[in-house]
Amino acid sequence: MSDPVRTFRHFRDVPAQLWRWPNFSPAEIACRGTGQLKLHPEALDKLQALRDRLGKPMIVRSGYRSPEHNRAVRGAPRSKHMIGAAFDIAMSNHDPATFEAAAREVGFLGFGYYPRSNFMHIDLGPARVWGERFPVRATPFATETPPAREALAGSRTLKGTGAAGVATVGAAGVEVAQEVLTQAQGAVLPLVPYLDTLRWLFIALALGGIALAVWARLDDWRKGLR
Repeated sequence: MSDPVRTFRHFRDVPAQLWRWPNFSPAEIACRGTGQLKLHPEALDKLQALRDRLGKPMIVRSGYRSPEHNRAVRGAPRSKHMIGAAFDIAMSNHDPATFEAAAREVGFLGFGYYPRSNFMHIDLGPARVWGERFPVRATPFATETPPAREALAGSRTLKGTGAAGVATVGAAGVEVAQEVLTQAQGAVLPLVPYLDTLRWLFIALALGGIALAVWARLDDWRKGLR
């Protein structure tokens, strides 16, 4: 025999010992307009089972709705939200196809698709579907946008935090250094006759220029400008 459905004037009135769904709180499930809560154990058991199966947070956009709040949001006259047996879940961190399959596996029967508002309605039934299905996503989530640039001094490779990164930059450094030295050869060779008198000054200037050119080319390479 399933636990009885109970109604509370406010979600704060729910006894702590009565709440057994660790990944949700009474405030999340309560009516957004009035704070009232109709505690439907069977529906919440399935919601918790779905959360366990997915292994990631679920954002409840709407749980229980009082009759007056349901009218205010233009919900269906016989909405399952009014008996605490329906939930609107945001798809911002879920792949809709994966989410729906998991929801069916744990026992949800009613599904409403709202891709423009980015949430899915699930309820205990009867079995039915409505709305426009979510478009198929190439990946469950959008890829993160890479940073526009990375400061050379803060580079992971130059800090030595990754062997693979060090190897990559090292190989690139050798390639760039070889190219720059080849280009600088013509500038360095004419200085040789004067090394006896201005040796240290010219050497310092030439090597400094080469070092600057290597750094500049390496920085361009890292930015993809080569």
